[in-house]
Amino acid sequence: MGCELTKLASSSNGSNSKGNNMPSLDACGPPPVDSRLPLTAKQKYTMVASWKGISRAMETTGITMFIKLFEEHADLLNMFTKFKELKTKEEQATSEELQEHANKVMNTLDEGIRGLDDLDTFFEFIHQVGASHRRIPGFKQEYFWRIEEPFLSAVSTTLGDRYTQNVEGIYKLTIKFIIETLVAGYEASANNNVDNTTTSSSSAPATKLPDDPNRAS
Repeated sequence: MGCELTKLASSSNGSNSKGNNMPSLDACGPPPVDSRLPLTAKQKYTMVASWKGISRAMETTGITMFIKLFEEHADLLNMFTKFKELKTKEEQATSEELQEHANKVMNTLDEGIRGLDDLDTFFEFIHQVGASHRRIPGFKQEYFWRIEEPFLSAVSTTLGDRYTQNVEGIYKLTIKFIIETLVAGYEASANNNVDNTTTSSSSAPATKLPDDPNRAS
């Protein structure tokens, strides 16, 4: 908006604008980013622009990511009842169940990255996703971090030559930010459960003891 106002002011002042102290158009840059985001305005722009290439290949990127995940952490396969018997890359690559789950995870990442312009909504959404993992039997907080390297590897495979050193650095910052937010949501849900349990216990009506028949009247 500031740049547009500067254009209008410069246009209306005509030749007189040379002698005043109006800011130059060169001073107009991208709007400041939310201080909670670990990216500059330029990095965020690059991230969102690069992600368009991933969004056109969500399924293949997701499958590549999970194949890499299970290659590095085979123990995690046991957490997925629908495809825990898929022991080879070939079986995993052609599994409809794994494709479905990979799409869900990639859509979550897609919504998160597209939401970087509105961090309040971003935090609310990613916190909810993190908290939802409390319902997964055997899930541990550190498992969130195991997706980091497989994600970066899959992105590199999909983008190819477009995955430059600069782009890689931006993706590393972004996925770290997302995982940290997932962990925060996961931890917060545990605290909320404790608070709710405490509140329920303290608000429960006291048990009334029966009158003692031997008590003196």
